[in-house]
Amino acid sequence: MKLLILRPEPGASETAARARELGLEPVVAPLFAIEAAAAAPVEAARYDAILFTSANGARHAPPGLTALPCFAVGESTAAAARLAGFTDIRIGSCDGAAAAAMMAAAGVKRAIHPCGRDHVALEAPGVAIEQRIVYAAEPVASQRFEGPAVAMVHSPRAARRFAQLAGDRSAIAIAAISAAAAEAAGEGWATRAVAAAPRDHALLELAAKLCNTGAEGTKDGGDGL
Repeated sequence: MKLLILRPEPGASETAARARELGLEPVVAPLFAIEAAAAAPVEAARYDAILFTSANGARHAPPGLTALPCFAVGESTAAAARLAGFTDIRIGSCDGAAAAAMMAAAGVKRAIHPCGRDHVALEAPGVAIEQRIVYAAEPVASQRFEGPAVAMVHSPRAARRFAQLAGDRSAIAIAAISAAAAEAAGEGWATRAVAAAPRDHALLELAAKLCNTGAEGTKDGGDGL
């Protein structure tokens, strides 16, 4: 069964490479393209730390901040932070909220969070987190998608757009990075299932399972959304 990888580049190709290592047949078809956003200069001295919840946040972070301690969600985001020049990197094991809690535990009082235009505001006790928009995911021209296939959706926004472009839903399984993304896809799919953790590696593990079982393990509406 083909695997539809819908996330923007360069993440799409990275996911496809891992999928091929698992013996899957990935089809790279991004729904969005990442574009840098104009950003005002940032004074590093104003912050105790920097928070990255995505690799794109690290890739497009304002210059002059690499001396700050960096809190990153997941290994992929941490790797992007290293490539951007950050050296003091602490990796959160779950999501943005967990990374924000790590900052609070480390005594951080003020942090900057380079993020996308569509983002979730994060809070942590005693920490002032300033969101700074550094990139945007813009829609690109996309084909109509037909099954049989498993579609990886990385966000509610991607799920909604994919639902508009999909053909016969009963021939397509949805592997969602979160319950919110699965809900946004709507109903009528062969299967909707949610990754064990909100990260690409966990999502790919789920998608591989659905591909290998023919997406017959669960039916839409009975998948624990």
